[in-house]
Amino acid sequence: MTGKLYGVGLGPGDPELVTVKAARLIGEADVVAFHSARHGRSVAKTIAEPYFREGQIMEQLIYPVTTEETDDYQGEIDQFYEEAAARLAAHLDAGRNVVVLAAGDPFFYGSYMHMHKRLADRYEWEVVPGVTSVSGASAVLGTPLVERDEVLTILPGTLPPAELAERLRNTDSAAILKLGRTFGNVRKALDEAGRLGNAWYVERATTGRQKTSPLADVDPDTVPYFSLALLPSHSKPEPRKGEVTVVGLGPGNTSWLTPEARQELEAADDLVGYTTYLNRVPDRPGQTKHASHNQVESERAAFALDLARKGRRVAVVSSGDPGVFAMATAVLEVAAEQPDVPVKIIPGVTAANAVAAKAGAPLGHDYAVISLSDRLKPWDVIASRLEAAAKADLVIAIYNPASKARTHQVHEMRDLLLKHRDPDTPVVVGRDVGGPEEEIRVGTLETLDPDTIDMRCLLIIGSSQTIVTEAGVVFTPRRYPS
Repeated sequence: MTGKLYGVGLGPGDPELVTVKAARLIGEADVVAFHSARHGRSVAKTIAEPYFREGQIMEQLIYPVTTEETDDYQGEIDQFYEEAAARLAAHLDAGRNVVVLAAGDPFFYGSYMHMHKRLADRYEWEVVPGVTSVSGASAVLGTPLVERDEVLTILPGTLPPAELAERLRNTDSAAILKLGRTFGNVRKALDEAGRLGNAWYVERATTGRQKTSPLADVDPDTVPYFSLALLPSHSKPEPRKGEVTVVGLGPGNTSWLTPEARQELEAADDLVGYTTYLNRVPDRPGQTKHASHNQVESERAAFALDLARKGRRVAVVSSGDPGVFAMATAVLEVAAEQPDVPVKIIPGVTAANAVAAKAGAPLGHDYAVISLSDRLKPWDVIASRLEAAAKADLVIAIYNPASKARTHQVHEMRDLLLKHRDPDTPVVVGRDVGGPEEEIRVGTLETLDPDTIDMRCLLIIGSSQTIVTEAGVVFTPRRYPS
């Protein structure tokens, strides 16, 4: 008659946490088997020693390798398990009952399971559960693991940091085992998941060498294998609320990007914008760019707001200043219909200010800003505003003067303004200001050639008081004649 195989859980370390049944079976066993490293010390044996009796056969199953010592760890460890199972089978065939000791629980990352897989189909067996290290750590910290509908996730520290971080983000509570040499990666994953501040470290729980502390305070060089990290109940931070920030990039030169705008771009999870403008922002690890063409402002705004509703921090990029014929209005219009996402606007250097600075100070007095694009408003409205600004003797900054599909507007603008302005009125044409093809031209209203104007141009039409110096500097005096 063959013997019976027992896998006996011993709990996390305190011999008094061994169950009554486990203690009885250990004392009755013919053979007590335990695993150890080559140094011979065995945590399981130390816990079980109070329950041994004289005359028992002790089978020490010594691991032959560690992962650092061989290129074929799995192959060598599988061979060891086969040999160890054969040794135990010899006792069972001889009619001896065999208890295999397991620290914690036999089926919870325990060595016993490898014997069970190889022997349970041939011999009668019984597994005695034990208090797990996770339960022990929770007890010594005096904090619940989970409450009500919370989810507890058990993770091995051997997982890649990125995978650990992702799993930690999406669970309520967690225990991370197998620390030791993996501690650095575990700490990194907790930090990346935004949960380092709530993580606890427990070493050798329930034993005389027990240590606990906030995990962030632990010296990585002091962490043994028999330790774990714990995120207890109610440690999950509130879901991050997303937000949309509309960022002005300025006219093109990176030196004109404000520190605040740069900070918002670096902090964003997602960047949304017209392809040409997005290409001006350097790629950053962990950041996603969502590019689109230049005539889908509302769709782009809705997409950015949807990302924010999922907890993302979104930067919508805009050339120049986002509030001047740009994305700020588009985002705020869409957001006004569903005001559940905060929207912040970060100003930028405007194209008008950039061109004016390159030419001198033509915007030194009162001025108007008008777009010639009739895609969103009819031309008769544009014409009436041009005439009103001309009659008021305002300097006029002209945005969106022409495009491939719009070629008549500059001609009509010039003809209309000449009815109210002197032909020698100064005109500044700024093209690709801040970009590699930057060009500043100073001429007059009469000599303005509409065929030289495209979408990359901004025009500044002077008032009756605008002056061009002999050096070609353009400015409008702050004083107006009485």
